[in-house]
Amino acid sequence: MAKVRSSKTVETKKPTGAGPWRKHFFQRHPDDDPNEAVPAREFLLTCPEKVRAMMLAVVNAVADAPPPQFSGGGKWEAMHGEMAGYYEVRVDGPNRHHYRLFCLLERDGRAVGLGGPSLVLICGKDKPFRTVLSSRDYADVRRLGSEYLARTPRSLVR
Repeated sequence: MAKVRSSKTVETKKPTGAGPWRKHFFQRHPDDDPNEAVPAREFLLTCPEKVRAMMLAVVNAVADAPPPQFSGGGKWEAMHGEMAGYYEVRVDGPNRHHYRLFCLLERDGRAVGLGGPSLVLICGKDKPFRTVLSSRDYADVRRLGSEYLARTPRSLVR
């Protein structure tokens, strides 16, 4: 993933020497999707350029921190309830439209073919100002996350 510069800053704490985490895009397996879609990449390509740049800057900052030491300033949030275990990158775009990029952390990434601790971009959603994502939207995220977690080695863009 290329580094993206942004005029906005993202706070990070000093690295502990563990080194940066890897970053990967989940790619659907041909058994589940003959087109082998890459949902997070497809989502990012639909985002306004500034939103996409900020989201990638946050992903890079989280991976560089690495995640256990990252303080996201509201741009990186651990999710709760039915979405526990997922993290979201949160960026507002034009007209305060909300964009969300959903990720999973693989702390033991080496055990599942990722080469080490990894941040995996699963998919994204967007919503108008002052609205919430539907339970169906969250179910779609969990379905893709479950599909990703079901295979070892994981199905990723190579």
